[in-house]
Amino acid sequence: MNPSSLPKLPILLKPFLLSLFLSLFFLAFLASHSYSPLLRLRTALRTPTIPPSRAGNGGASLRIRPGYSSYNAYIERQLNKTLNPKLRKIWTTRDWDRKIRVFARFFQSLKQRNLIFNHSKALSIGARVGQEVAAMKLVGVSDSVGIDLVPYPPLVMKGDFHAQPFENQTFDFEFSNVFDHALYPWKFVGEIERTLKPGGVCVLHVAVLRRADKYSANDLYSVQPLVELFKESELLEVSKVDAFGLDTEVVFRKKKKKIETS
Repeated sequence: MNPSSLPKLPILLKPFLLSLFLSLFFLAFLASHSYSPLLRLRTALRTPTIPPSRAGNGGASLRIRPGYSSYNAYIERQLNKTLNPKLRKIWTTRDWDRKIRVFARFFQSLKQRNLIFNHSKALSIGARVGQEVAAMKLVGVSDSVGIDLVPYPPLVMKGDFHAQPFENQTFDFEFSNVFDHALYPWKFVGEIERTLKPGGVCVLHVAVLRRADKYSANDLYSVQPLVELFKESELLEVSKVDAFGLDTEVVFRKKKKKIETS
């Protein structure tokens, strides 16, 4: 080898190194400007958020859990619990009488506070096999029915609480302990207010001080988001309750529309 050629090696490497550097820079540029929007899109699909117009200042106190790529995926997840044969056997045998007794005490207390009456037309939302409905009938509220994704006749009919299968202003009273299972809480509440009669009462049992179960679709950290979601109702009561893992009872009354006089 000619010794005089050795000093020329760095010069020959310069174009290669420059090309390598430019290629790496270009790849980094593409990653920062094309991958990030794709990542944000995927995150948005997995994580439904509360529209700002519906969330109000309480939006930070209500978090929608991520992980659902579509509404059908959410429904399938909920059905995994509702159709679980072991759970359904427990609900209809070992838990049946115990839960009816507990719910009957809740509804009897509501009767004493003039929030539900024997003549009330009542709905239990997310009633599964209908212990709440049986309890309302036990305390004298005979015109009671429940809805759930899976019907359990004669107490529970098929229905999605995001789109109740009832006409406007059907019920005097609505009860639910499954708010945490709503993927779209504003639709859940909107359907309650649509199907409640003016002056009708809604009672929710929710978890505020503790986290709900693995099938929950949202987490509630205060009562304020509920107050903001119930746009056509007034808050009547907030109290502590020990209700099968739920700790807070919230009571709303749908406002009666004022009659305009000329």
